Amino acid sequence: MRIICGAYKGKTIVTDHKLSVRPTTDFAKEGLFNILSSRYDISSFDVLDLFSGSGSISYEFASRGCHNIHAVEIEPRHVAFIRATAGKLGFSRMRVIRDDAFHFLSICRVRYDIVFADPPYDMPRLKEIPDLILGYDLLKPDGIIILEHSKRDGFISHEHFLEHRNYGNVHFSFFKREK
Repeated sequence: MRIICGAYKGKTIVTDHKLSVRPTTDFAKEGLFNILSSRYDISSFDVLDLFSGSGSISYEFASRGCHNIHAVEIEPRHVAFIRATAGKLGFSRMRVIRDDAFHFLSICRVRYDIVFADPPYDMPRLKEIPDLILGYDLLKPDGIIILEHSKRDGFISHEHFLEHRNYGNVHFSFFKREK
């Protein structure tokens, strides 16, 4: 995997072969961050990356200068990998939290500009994620949720659905609380 843009543009990160991750493809990441950078100045954003996996999305936000990034991952090997990689790259504004994402949502008291969630595509509770984030009031005003999912999951009828984008087999649904 590589960092697409920002201070570490082009930096390749080799994942440990023991990690059971499905990093967001570079193609999908590039599309997603093109959307975000055309609409927002994300350098001042606070970001929550749920189901962080290899940390790929967190590194991209960090490379682009985001204010604070909280990467939540439950697997100890993944947490160790993300911490080590963030340390090597000097991402001091990136905090890695070892916790179950659903538990973290229930105890979190921070509000974010962006909540990105990339759960396993077959996760039974996947459809609950936007409502939990909104229910726990974790978005700042004008904040957005980005949920990565497979093509078999659709959210167009969700009351806070904003838009859908797909890049090959990677699908992103965007959500925003109405003012």
